[in-house]
Amino acid sequence: MTTDTDTATTTAPYAHAHTPRLEWAKLAPDVYKAMIALDAASKKGLDPRLVELVKIRASQINHCAFCVDMHSKDALAAGESVERIVQLSAWEESRHFYTEREAAALELTEAVTVLTDGFVPDEVYAQAAAHFDEPETARLIALITVINAWNRFGVTTRMVPGHYTPGVFTH
Repeated sequence: MTTDTDTATTTAPYAHAHTPRLEWAKLAPDVYKAMIALDAASKKGLDPRLVELVKIRASQINHCAFCVDMHSKDALAAGESVERIVQLSAWEESRHFYTEREAAALELTEAVTVLTDGFVPDEVYAQAAAHFDEPETARLIALITVINAWNRFGVTTRMVPGHYTPGVFTH
């Protein structure tokens, strides 16, 4: 017999997960391997926590749930705090959670990810250049470009979030 108490503590099931459209990495393994190599090269010398913040922010903008899931988990594994990850979608209003260097990287991430004006504003680039030396700036731009490419693969092929374990699959 079911009581009111039993019903009150029962939760509704989650919505059904969509299925991927195709497994692009298996169908184009040479492209996938090249992306892995490009990703690894782009983040050399950059702080791993900064790398993950940039990847999460670009993925939020691009609505890539798979990459948001992956890079949030990777950020936690790299020692990032839950609070800073949660605040990332509103980082401009939560600026006090981030260093000036991180804020400059996030602002550049947004400018490179959303090219609605057709260019990255000079003041955004100058702010990033003030906090990163030229080789770091080059890597940061590459990192942002690469995560945007990953996001486009993820969104277009409808990669399913929620099953990623840090260290098992990388990009």
